[in-house]
Amino acid sequence: MPSYLETRNGRIAYHRTYGRGVGVVFLGGFKSDMEGTKAVHLQEWAEANGRPFLRFDYTGHGQSSGDFVDGCIGDWARDAMEAITTLTEGPQVLVGSSMGGWISLLVCRAMPSKVRGLVGVAAAPDFTEDSMWANFDDAQRQMILANGQLELPSEYSDEPYIITKKLIEDGRDQLVLRTPLPLPFPVRFLQGTADVDVDQSVALQLLDHVSGEDIRLTLVKGANHSFSSPECLTMITDAIDQVSV
Repeated sequence: MPSYLETRNGRIAYHRTYGRGVGVVFLGGFKSDMEGTKAVHLQEWAEANGRPFLRFDYTGHGQSSGDFVDGCIGDWARDAMEAITTLTEGPQVLVGSSMGGWISLLVCRAMPSKVRGLVGVAAAPDFTEDSMWANFDDAQRQMILANGQLELPSEYSDEPYIITKKLIEDGRDQLVLRTPLPLPFPVRFLQGTADVDVDQSVALQLLDHVSGEDIRLTLVKGANHSFSSPECLTMITDAIDQVSV
């Protein structure tokens, strides 16, 4: 059973593992939850290595309170910041998957003193603007503007994604690729070349945009967006070790 943290946005469900050394926080993707393969694997890895670890559900996700359609990037970033501030001690290694990669960059920008290192897994910064809105046709854009939402099919669920006007408009206030983004700690970006949700060009753009003394991008030929094969999971934990120093 998860524990719960009461926040300004609602009640956040989380699992926390205690240990020694630098803590690790997993930040999940768009409409995903903390029961995914990567999150559970990292908890098992942390327990086996005696490392502090935190995984949680954003509001409107998983076992947390609220409805997904009411949320937006800013809300979920605030969830992450409250969880990290309240439930962890000292600087943390952030592991951000897909949308969680964007969220983790917002955390890095807002509270860099809480970040020891960053691992981005198929990170998707600014996707509401650069992937969604940029690729919508005129009819889809008018649907959002007139009705406040648009339904899109999901490859991961029988339920469609509901993209709201709030999500798009708030996303424009959270963009990280338009202004300088210093990352003054070790950073590892991991990206599969067979990812059909986040193209490798996004990873290259992110690498080119951020600044810091220890930033590396690894492209994995044939890996898909889930990045959850045994080999990929090992790459994530190896990256955590590299940025924990």
